[in-house]
Amino acid sequence: MSPSPDVRPGAVPPARAEGPARGAPTLVRPLDDGPMLVEGPVDVVMPDGSVRHCERPMVALCTCRRSKRAPFCDTSHRHRQRRPRPAADSPEDPTP
Repeated sequence: MSPSPDVRPGAVPPARAEGPARGAPTLVRPLDDGPMLVEGPVDVVMPDGSVRHCERPMVALCTCRRSKRAPFCDTSHRHRQRRPRPAADSPEDPTP
């Protein structure tokens, strides 16, 4: 499967001035039993050291390790069995 048009292998990343305001933090949103959402545009360093520039406003990175497009999410996590969630008042719940 080829990358989407906004993910270009070996693309030269644009100047950072085109991205979020300088000094503004990048938003990263982990989803329960799903991907890690990263506010784009972003540059993703691949395992082989190449860089893929993604113009999308939100990029989904795989956390289940089942994606055939790793490190990008291909929704493979939807086919795995979900972990049971502890009750809100359970001692396993890490929130205070």
